[in-house]
Amino acid sequence: MATEIENVNIAHDFFYVGGGYVGPPGREVMSGQMYVEVLRPARVTQRYPLVFVHGTAQTATNWLKTPDGRRGWAYVFAELGYEVFLVDQPARGRSAWHAQLDGELAVAPVAVVERLFTATQQSEWPQAKKHTQWPGSGRKGDPVFDAFYASHVPYMADTAKSQQLFQAAGAALLDKIGEAILITHSQAGPYGWLLADVRPALVKAVVSVEPQGPAVVNMSMQQALKGESQRLDDTQRRRWGIADIPLTYEPALREGEHLSVVRLAATRADRLPAWQQQEPARQLVNLKSVPFLIVTAEASFHAVYDHSTSAFLQQAGVPVTHWYLEDFGIRGNGHMLMLERNSREIAELLHRWIAEI
Repeated sequence: MATEIENVNIAHDFFYVGGGYVGPPGREVMSGQMYVEVLRPARVTQRYPLVFVHGTAQTATNWLKTPDGRRGWAYVFAELGYEVFLVDQPARGRSAWHAQLDGELAVAPVAVVERLFTATQQSEWPQAKKHTQWPGSGRKGDPVFDAFYASHVPYMADTAKSQQLFQAAGAALLDKIGEAILITHSQAGPYGWLLADVRPALVKAVVSVEPQGPAVVNMSMQQALKGESQRLDDTQRRRWGIADIPLTYEPALREGEHLSVVRLAATRADRLPAWQQQEPARQLVNLKSVPFLIVTAEASFHAVYDHSTSAFLQQAGVPVTHWYLEDFGIRGNGHMLMLERNSREIAELLHRWIAEI
C-alpha cells in the first residue's frame, strides 16, 4: 500500500529477519526472529537507509505517529528522502516471545512512566523542572498520556539476552539490506555499539538518542543520585562498560576479567560523577571507523549522566559527537523527545548530521 504524506508517495512493506527453529522434532518453533517495517519514498534521495530501534516497553509504533496524532519520525525522514526500516526488537511486539525460551517479562507501571517520561516536573533529577514539551498533562486520564501508555507492551526482563537477540537479528537485517545508519533510543543504545561491533563495515553511523547508561554503572538513577555509585561491586558494574554482553576490546578481556575503572568527580552540580577506564584504556577497535552521535534532551534524567557514556566511548577510541539539544535552542524536552511537541524540529536537526555521513 502507499500513503500520501506531504506530497511524498511512500510505499509501506514489512518482512522478518533472523531467528531459527528450535525444539524437538515435530514440536519446533521459530525463536529470535525480528519484525521489520519499511517505508520507502517513491524517490530515495539519501545515500544510506535508516534503521530505527525503539527502547524499553516500546515498539516500532514510537516512530510512526505521536500520541497526539502528528506524523512520527519515520514519516519525517521518509519525506526527507530516506528509506526507513523500523524494527520490533526480538521477543517484543510483532516479534514473537516464547515463555519457555525467552524468560520472564516485565512491565512499566503508570507511575514510573509518568515520573520518568511524561510528567517529570517534580521528579528528583535537577533538570526535571525544565520539562515543558510533552503534549498534555502527562498523567493518567489525559487522552494523550492514555494513548501513549496504551502502546506499551511487556518486555524481556533479561537485559543481556535482549542484547544478544538483537545483535544477531540486527546483523541479519544488515546482511539483507546492506549499509545503513542506525537511530537508537534508550534501551537500544547499547544495540548500536553491539551491532557496529559485529558489522563495522555495514554500520555507517549511529545516532544514539539518550542511550541506556551510564557507562560502567549498573544501577537505577535513584541509587546513583543518592551516591550509591561511589563504590561498585561486581553485581553493580557492567563488565563490558557500555553493554552487558561482550564487545571487542584491545587488549582483550580475559575470561572473568573486568575493566579496570576509576570514578571521576562531577564537573557540574547537575551531573553525576562518571566512571572511566584506568589508563591506558582498552580500545573498542571495531568502532573506531563508525561515527556516533549521542543526543541528550534538556529536561531528561539522561542529562545527569549521558556525558559518562560519551566520555567512555571517546576514551576507547570511538569517534563520538555529543549534542545537548539546548545548545541548539531546543528547550524543554524529556526522554521521549521523538513524541513531544517539537519532535519534527529535532528530527530536522538530526538530519543535518546524518546528511554529512
